Amino acid sequence: MTPDEIRAAVHRIGWWHQIPLGHGIVTPGGDHTGERLKVLGLPRDLTGVRVLDIGAWDGAFSFECERRGAAYVLAVDEFVWAGKSWASKEGFDFAHKVLNSRVESKLMDVYDLSPQNVGTFDLVLFSGVLYHLKHPLLALERVASVTDRHLILSSHIDLTDIARPAIAFYPGSELNNDATNWVGPNIPALEGMLLTAGFRRVELHASNIEEHWAVMHAWK
Repeated sequence: MTPDEIRAAVHRIGWWHQIPLGHGIVTPGGDHTGERLKVLGLPRDLTGVRVLDIGAWDGAFSFECERRGAAYVLAVDEFVWAGKSWASKEGFDFAHKVLNSRVESKLMDVYDLSPQNVGTFDLVLFSGVLYHLKHPLLALERVASVTDRHLILSSHIDLTDIARPAIAFYPGSELNNDATNWVGPNIPALEGMLLTAGFRRVELHASNIEEHWAVMHAWK
């Protein structure tokens, strides 16, 4: 495709991620993807690493892991790719084509993750998904089952003034007028759930209490 053809196609797609496609073209997503990537703590060199990206959406982090040398990347998504939101898999598929990517994709709910269904991975990315789930601990148990080594999790947080593990529950559209938001754990709750799910070491990598987000790293 020519740069003009790429630009024309990009503007016909509803994007969330901002993905560099070459020729100075960046997808016009509403997410500040580059800034999020800076705080995730993704290793710079992923040579030989098997990566799973859960809730991949347009695939920005999947493609970035491939660019950093990952041996294999599997992107999974269910909510967006199944057309349950305003977006679809169209952005992922288009970026995949333009980037000539080898990233594999699978339509799958996080609760269906298992070694039998997808295998296991050295690095698992679980970014911006947990607080959209009704059963966060069950989801983390599924995630732990396919993590061989290292998990990077980012999530909305709440109840940050409470020292003990606690989780806010958002019925209806209580959080940001968005009915897909269900829970807001605090940082002790994230740590406790990760350890309960089977991770042996958990660290707070980054957080912003005022903006209500945190990044956790966990290791098997």
